[in-house]
Amino acid sequence: MPTQKKRPGRRTEKPPPRRGTSRPTARKAPVQRPGKGRAPVVREPGPLQYKVVELSTVDEGALERTLNEWTARGWNLDGVQFAMRESSKRPAMAFVFFTREGEAARHDEDDARQKLLRMSETGSPTARLAAEAAGEHAQTVVPFVHPLSAHERLAKLAGLDEPEPTEEGLTLEPEE
Repeated sequence: MPTQKKRPGRRTEKPPPRRGTSRPTARKAPVQRPGKGRAPVVREPGPLQYKVVELSTVDEGALERTLNEWTARGWNLDGVQFAMRESSKRPAMAFVFFTREGEAARHDEDDARQKLLRMSETGSPTARLAAEAAGEHAQTVVPFVHPLSAHERLAKLAGLDEPEPTEEGLTLEPEE
């Protein structure tokens, strides 16, 4: 078996070879980052509001649109959390967290329940606006149809002609 020669060691007095051109070049002035010369703004700690935006489509455009939209509204980016799939390296979802100073919004559960009940009976206001906007651009005039309630929609999907009347309570009859 042939023996390998040892490589000669580097002489410490000899500098390493220059990369690129052999002639000296003029040094460029260092580029300053924007905002580097400004002093940081120190604020009194106060209550923060938090905003969480869920993204089911995680790509560069969706993240960029979300960040631009909410920072323009005065929110500060706090962080991004990705939800991963086991079978893929691409995130399935992303949660973008924002904060801003101010009192936290008070949530009224009764008001939220009433709003959900109204939406189940009359349909979504957003869907109605979208239908009206689409109707303005349509060639034929289609009369506005009152949206179905949630119960009527379920009955229609189940294939029933008429929805069953709602029952207040069940009464059990004794067996004979």
